[in-house]
Amino acid sequence: MGKQLNISELIARSQKIRELYHQLEVEHHGSEWTIEEDALAFLTDAALVGRLTMSLQGRWPKENTLPELHHKLGETIWWVIILADRMGVDINTALNDFLTKTEDLLKK
Repeated sequence: MGKQLNISELIARSQKIRELYHQLEVEHHGSEWTIEEDALAFLTDAALVGRLTMSLQGRWPKENTLPELHHKLGETIWWVIILADRMGVDINTALNDFLTKTEDLLKK
């Protein structure tokens, strides 16, 4: 198992990577991606998680699925962190609020 990361470290590393991608976007397209383009990229990767899950379960014909699924799961988490950051949402608070609310609902 890899290094255990805390959410602050995940956010900082994610932001740094996004900034590097922004530089490539400007270099190749003259401007950074919009939040909407980031959201579309996230949705595309999330859809690929679904397709790779189908493959892993033998419901879609693709070989050697696990390494790509591993990557796409990490990438979708990265996108969620980036989207939250770009829209001014504190992902740590959002996640904690969701977990607390859900735990409370399920206790009843």
